[in-house]
Amino acid sequence: MNPIAHIVDDDEAIRDALTWLFKSRHVASRAWPSAEAFLADWREDLRGCLVLDVRMGGMSGLQLFDLLCERGSRLPVIFLSGHGDIPLAVAAVKKGAFDFVEKPFNDNELVDRVIRAMQSDAARKAAAPGAAVATRLAQLTPREREVMERILAGKYNKVIADELSIAMRTVEVHRARIFEKMGVRSAVELAQLLSGNR
Repeated sequence: MNPIAHIVDDDEAIRDALTWLFKSRHVASRAWPSAEAFLADWREDLRGCLVLDVRMGGMSGLQLFDLLCERGSRLPVIFLSGHGDIPLAVAAVKKGAFDFVEKPFNDNELVDRVIRAMQSDAARKAAAPGAAVATRLAQLTPREREVMERILAGKYNKVIADELSIAMRTVEVHRARIFEKMGVRSAVELAQLLSGNR
């Protein structure tokens, strides 16, 4: 999924202005008229950043931010705040928002911050696979690790059973559990998954 700036603002003029602004700087974007509309389209694999108005009719930007945090969203959020909203925006940054920009904003400064947020998201995504693999590996029992090392060495179930003095059926059970925990379907996939983490 390509990274884009996701604009959520209930003011059509601001949505249009931001869409044009991002286009002028070659930043892909998409706009939503409300927090509810964005939430309906939200998926965990969205990339880029979220440019979010603090105050909107219906669900506020802050409420949307809280909901996304509850759902485990890691999409960087930049709040657009009016002068009276600055304490709210500062509080949101303390809770994990990427930044806030006060209205009226400097066009280029806003785009620069959006680009930084998108770079931050890309860097996090690039680092994530290694962390995810480490989490999966941590779920394996010591015996499953022993079996996995032998699977990766290309040994057959019977050889593994002999080396570990266990029944071949037990090796098959371990193999199935290893594949399930690691999220792979074959020894080849397992080797590919781990090749970048050794």
